[in-house]
Amino acid sequence: MAAAAAVVAGVLVVTDDDKGSRGGSSDDVVQGPPGAPGSGGSDGSGEPDRSGGSQGPGNLVTPAHSSGPGGTTVVIGEAGAKHTLDVYEDLRCPPCASFDQAVGPTIAKDIKAGTYKVSFHFAAILDKNMGGSGSANALSALGAALDVSPDTFLDYKAALMSSKNHPEESEDSYADDDQLLTVSQEVYALKTNASFREALREGTYDPWAKKMIADFDASGVSGTPTVKLDGSQLTGSGGSTPATAAEFTDAVDKQLKG
Repeated sequence: MAAAAAVVAGVLVVTDDDKGSRGGSSDDVVQGPPGAPGSGGSDGSGEPDRSGGSQGPGNLVTPAHSSGPGGTTVVIGEAGAKHTLDVYEDLRCPPCASFDQAVGPTIAKDIKAGTYKVSFHFAAILDKNMGGSGSANALSALGAALDVSPDTFLDYKAALMSSKNHPEESEDSYADDDQLLTVSQEVYALKTNASFREALREGTYDPWAKKMIADFDASGVSGTPTVKLDGSQLTGSGGSTPATAAEFTDAVDKQLKG
């Protein structure tokens, strides 16, 4: 069935009568960062496979600091935090960028304070419904940043979503590796990081990005940005996703007190 994307009340919404179908499986995936013993990304020499050939589920490379089946669980924060914030975004989505710009610093502060840990989920709604590959390509690059450190992941994500760098909805600039590398120069840990650059250029985390996107498609969440605290969706004025730091903090406080 045909699919369509629309921005409604600051939320990118996907309508897809066939979104339940997905190719591939998360079975037979080997966990571990690139080059780790037994990693699906190793060619047997202990080095990551950079051949650039087609990668199936059996040789999936998962970033360090990811976990779960297929390495698609990305949780950042104190392990002992009693609460979990789930954040659903599309890296190419303008409403998601606006949300990140307004609320991202508050989420980063709450992570450090131990208010909650954050589980990140990523879609490719715009790739699927407008054409292009910027959502998936940026997610692959973000996986390379996660492999460096959780803080690097957060910093690079913020840079990708910033008003300075984020493209308009009609543009697919994140499909260009050169643009992703240019943005990475704003992140101290990535400025001279050869491993990050190689992983981005070689598409090391492309299969991982596809699995992340498949997990989003199976999640039942149809719009981005969406935020849930302990499984309950957070809303601001008008019942939409909180659009400001004040709305977000108020929604979190109400949920925690309730």
